[in-house]
Amino acid sequence: MSKIILLWIKLIIFIFTIFSSPLYAEKIRDLTSIQGIRDNPLIGYGLIVGLDGTGDQSTQAPFTNQSLNNMLSQLGVSIPINANMHLRNVAAVIVTANLPPFSHAGEKIDVVVSSMGNAKSLKGGTLLMTPLKGTDNQIYAIAQGNIIVSEKNNKKNKIHYINLNQVNSGKIHYGATIEREIKNDFGKQKTINLQLNQENFSTAQRISDMINIKYPDTASPIDSKTVQLNTSANNDVQVHMLSNIQDIDISLPSQEAKVVVNPRTGSIVINQSVKLGSCVVSNGSMSITIHQIQNKKRDLYFLKSFKKTEKKEQYIEDIVNKNYMDDIASNKENLNNIVAALNALGTKTDELMSILQLMKSAGCLNAKLEII
Repeated sequence: MSKIILLWIKLIIFIFTIFSSPLYAEKIRDLTSIQGIRDNPLIGYGLIVGLDGTGDQSTQAPFTNQSLNNMLSQLGVSIPINANMHLRNVAAVIVTANLPPFSHAGEKIDVVVSSMGNAKSLKGGTLLMTPLKGTDNQIYAIAQGNIIVSEKNNKKNKIHYINLNQVNSGKIHYGATIEREIKNDFGKQKTINLQLNQENFSTAQRISDMINIKYPDTASPIDSKTVQLNTSANNDVQVHMLSNIQDIDISLPSQEAKVVVNPRTGSIVINQSVKLGSCVVSNGSMSITIHQIQNKKRDLYFLKSFKKTEKKEQYIEDIVNKNYMDDIASNKENLNNIVAALNALGTKTDELMSILQLMKSAGCLNAKLEII
């Protein structure tokens, strides 16, 4: 009787917690992974033939000829010792793949092929039979097949030269056959650990509470990234339990305020939880003033940018005023206006990142700044 009362108290507390803060729902399968259930990397060394004169140069990549001689000798073809082959249709490559969990012999997996010599292109090449090994130096798959290589884009525009694709690497879809299975302990242990994709004590506790509602006294949070499940050592029981647990909806609190910056591309991503405080940003001949204004619905921000030329100053104010009402309607914060103003003033990417870091240090950017 006491256990039932305790369970009801936990349920009431959990429901009160849910409705006391802004939430959104996700399934447990999207928030966690099962500890020990993962891909295993494979690697191998092979040769590509059939290239249209774009292979390795034998003088600068002697290992290609050495590998070719070894392969031909295994096929019963003898090459004179002093023979100097200048073959431009052969290239030495590294082959990589991921062996999925619970995979079985005979299944097909994708492989990625990358040149390790000075080949100009792998287009049109065929990978010869290549064993793929794991970290224990055992062969787990055999790769072979025709390579798909992205075409080089030679298109030019007014800003920069576009060359995003790479012709010295390619992919073979279902290019490897699994020859050996990896043994796992799934179904033999009494405990299963769910690992959260992002550490969060609140999320770990919520997942544990929701699982215990469906399976009482089963789940317990170990730390901010692990929830332990107590079950019986039986494959059927564990599969049935996990299939039900992974479909449970978890009500999560609002997102962590975060600004993500990519310095290579100059991209900046800002989520909706980011909040600003009043501050003044000055950088050379440019300055930005942010005033926080109290409003019945939300905190609004007045943004004004200055630069030497009056025409440029007016242009920045037009940008701010254009987005001003949109921000009020969509309940977004005005950090995007700051970034737009800085970009319009000609701020470089490294200067923009420096300004964001200084704003965080000054306490007017209430968010986690992540540079990738």
